[in-house]
Formats: sequence, C-alpha cells, structure tokens
Amino acid sequence: MTQLSDNDLTQNGLSATGDNGRVMVIACGALAREILALTDANDWGHIHLTCLPAILHNHPDKICDAVEQAVAKHRPNYGTIYVAYADCGTGGQLARLCDDLGVEMIKGPHCYSFYEGNEGFAQRASDEIDAFYLTDFLVRQFDAFVFKPLGLDRHPELRDMYFGNYRKLVYQAQTDDPRLDEKARDCADRLGLAYERRATGYGDLETTLSGWADTNPPR
Repeated sequence: MTQLSDNDLTQNGLSATGDNGRVMVIACGALAREILALTDANDWGHIHLTCLPAILHNHPDKICDAVEQAVAKHRPNYGTIYVAYADCGTGGQLARLCDDLGVEMIKGPHCYSFYEGNEGFAQRASDEIDAFYLTDFLVRQFDAFVFKPLGLDRHPELRDMYFGNYRKLVYQAQTDDPRLDEKARDCADRLGLAYERRATGYGDLETTLSGWADTNPPR
C-alpha cells in the first residue's frame, strides 16, 4: 500500500486504490494510516480506500455533503461502498444519509469511542466527562487541529477558558510509538492536564473492516 505523509493526510482528499478490488471504503482522512495498516496486515487488496480531508473533523456540518458526493462519484464503479465515519458530530444526520444511500457506516458516536470499543467507551463515559482525548493522528497533528484552530498559539490566556473544566488528557494509542507518547505528554502539559496513555489498538475499526472484508471476499 502507498505510504502517506502527514501533508497528504491533513490537506488532501487522498485515494489509495488498486486495480483488482470491488469494495470502496470512503473514510475520514484521520483514519487513513490506520486503515492502510489494517489492509496491508490482512492482505485486503480487494478493498479500495478514498479519504475525505481530515480537516472536516473540525467542521462536522460539512461531512454529510462530502460523503454524499463521494458515494455518487464512486457508485458507478463499485458494487459495494462503506463509510468509515462514526456520527462525528453530525447529530444523526450522517446515519440517516447512509440509510438513504444504502451504505453501511461504522457504529459509534466518534472515533474515540470505536477505537476503545463502543461498549467499553460507553461504560467509562460517566467517569470521564472531564477527559480530553487524542488519537495517534491528533497527537501528530495537535498544532494543526487543536492548538492553532483554538487560537492558543496567539492567545495562551484562552487555555483555561477552553480546558479549565477538563481534568486529564487521554492518549488513545493505536500504535506503540515512544515518540508519539512523548509528544502526547507534551500536549497534556501544554493544556495543563494530567496525562494518561491508553493502548487501544484499532478497536472496533479493525472489527468493522474485518467484517466488511469477510462479507465481500475478493473475486
């Protein structure tokens, strides 16, 4: 599979496809590395991936339109299309759209939930209302997706306004990378939060993709 730079992941709608598959997964760009890692590890060469810009993570009101356009674009060439988004702040609109389009999406409210496993995340929810979560992607892209969009690079005095009610930063680690662990600790320090690293792996993302691959074996 194609190796991706952080620039590819954050700024471009990326396509990583082959010539012998018939299943299209339309995904959030923030999941690109993880999906490619899973397809490589499991030899799911029949699964093709196209990613919408990860910056939609900060603009959930634009996700439905982008997904609908992507489905329309790829439907003529793929008999089966899946959507690798959870609800992601759309307030149920993405689920309704996927139902209308006849495509399946990942279950759960957001990636923090399905990485940890939706059932386990729900059980923790009442005890972690004051937790701020980062994934591998968001640790790498902390400045671009969190610090700068909130204006904290220009107005550090806003930190307590944004994060004063948070107690800890939870790094949900998809991989075992000491460099990311160190960077996540720095993110917690910059936000004035306690730090916890939680090794989640790929969680329900892996389970879901495995089910999609098994349902649609290569021809």
